[in-house]
Amino acid sequence: MSQHPAPAPTPTTDSAVATVARRRDWWRDAVIYQVYPRSFADSNGDGMGDLEGIRSRLPYLRDLGVDAVWLSPFYASPQADAGYDVADYRAVDPMFGTLLDADALIRDAHALGLRIIVDLVPNHSSDQHEWFKRALAEGPGSSLRERYHFRPGKGENGELPPNDWESIFGGPAWTRVTEPDGTPGEWYLHLFAPEQPDFNWEHPAVGDEFRSILRFWLDMGVDGFRIDVAHGMVKAEGLPDLGSHDEMRLLGNDVTPFFDQDGVHDIYRQWRLILDEYSGERIFVAEAWTPTVERTANYVRPDELHQAFNFQYLATHWDAAELREVVDRTLDSMRPVGAPATWVLSNHDVTRHATRFANPAGLGTQIREAGDRELGLRRARAATLLMLALPGSAYVYQGEELGLPDVVDLPDEVRQDPAYFRGAGQDGFRDGCRVPIPWTREGSSYGFGAGGSWLPQPEGWGELSVEAQTGVPGSTLELYRSALAVRREQADLGAGDAVEWLTAPEGVLAFRRGDFVCVANTTGAPVTVPAHGRVLITSGEVEETGGEAVVAADTTVWWTTA
Repeated sequence: MSQHPAPAPTPTTDSAVATVARRRDWWRDAVIYQVYPRSFADSNGDGMGDLEGIRSRLPYLRDLGVDAVWLSPFYASPQADAGYDVADYRAVDPMFGTLLDADALIRDAHALGLRIIVDLVPNHSSDQHEWFKRALAEGPGSSLRERYHFRPGKGENGELPPNDWESIFGGPAWTRVTEPDGTPGEWYLHLFAPEQPDFNWEHPAVGDEFRSILRFWLDMGVDGFRIDVAHGMVKAEGLPDLGSHDEMRLLGNDVTPFFDQDGVHDIYRQWRLILDEYSGERIFVAEAWTPTVERTANYVRPDELHQAFNFQYLATHWDAAELREVVDRTLDSMRPVGAPATWVLSNHDVTRHATRFANPAGLGTQIREAGDRELGLRRARAATLLMLALPGSAYVYQGEELGLPDVVDLPDEVRQDPAYFRGAGQDGFRDGCRVPIPWTREGSSYGFGAGGSWLPQPEGWGELSVEAQTGVPGSTLELYRSALAVRREQADLGAGDAVEWLTAPEGVLAFRRGDFVCVANTTGAPVTVPAHGRVLITSGEVEETGGEAVVAADTTVWWTTA
């Protein structure tokens, strides 16, 4: 697929990864940090984050206390959707660096005891992918068109799309091409932007190519893959009409003809065989937006993937009853397949949880109001301690350890989210969670880089920076560092598949895991609960007297009875 010269990667041997902590089943309780490359650190002053910038900040991630780093796409791409439109799966986009930079980053991470997980985008490619460009150039009947979903249109002259599917980004999921002779021709399917044509996974060449891509990056030494749109890829036979467009959201209520089809599981069984050939417990992580956590569990059966994102948990309000229900359902669903639960509060596609929790419940995961900043941060800190106390693996999105809010007031002219420029579909305000993070109080782009930042940072960003919070008791950064350290030290935290719920006042979650007890007050007022031993860490104020503890509003406390 690479059509240009590039240095061949040196296969990583066991000795090259020997410095990574060899903890069996490490992924069952791992804390994995998501890096959005263009917004993490800029090494060359062009305003765009890059691999060398990430590499320079790896010691920060080690000291934070995470186990692995997940990198959003850095492949060669026209960047129509921030790199999720891949033109070459074996090349690094020049804006991020080179293959040699990727190799150095992986090796440095391993030397620091960090694992590297990379994004894989198998549902669709860029329209600048060599296969797709040749498919257009060769015209109807080209064998390359069979690797995508090309179809004749409906209507007298083929002027209507082949079916009624709509893009997640808004508008029709089909685009009509102009044939080499200049006439209107066939249509191609794209569940996202028109620049992202969907692969046809019924064609054997597609499967062959991605098995090769897996080996390429595994030989480079990566420790796993996060699979973008893992619930896509396979479409229902005949591409039937949907009939209703109520389910065009990523997280719908039913299986659709284009999402969560059973055929995807055959693909993952083949992939798992490849992964298991490699030493070091490499893993797959599914971005699978499914109707229920029970359907999500299908992706992590023993012969398929290792983890799947828990989007139901991410979308849950700061409400004790709702949280307990989704925790129970998650653990009950994962237990039969022997997979760890995962917990996540923010990522590059949703409003940061410090802003979601600053607003009234029911507004969804894309919010354009700043809300009550103080309330949002207080709840976000409490939600983080609750998440890190649950059994399984947790994901941290870059900047949440600084308590960053979403930037909700970006000018329209600087926005780059492709959904923003289309009709219905996703709200198109994902840029707010992608603003480059601050490292220093002052300086160009608050230490992000010497040449500004690709999205403007708000005034006052420096007071939330790593520099401003390091060593400051009670800061959100020090809360994360302390919580991750305690999580490593406490034998009863991390892996597991159950919690013991304790009696608690209304609006309060309390559970035990061995000698560890977590109490989360989701109400807006202080509550009195039993003191459960020695306080390990708390997100807010706790006052203990006579065997009782008064836990402040929107506060989570960890105790040990040992």
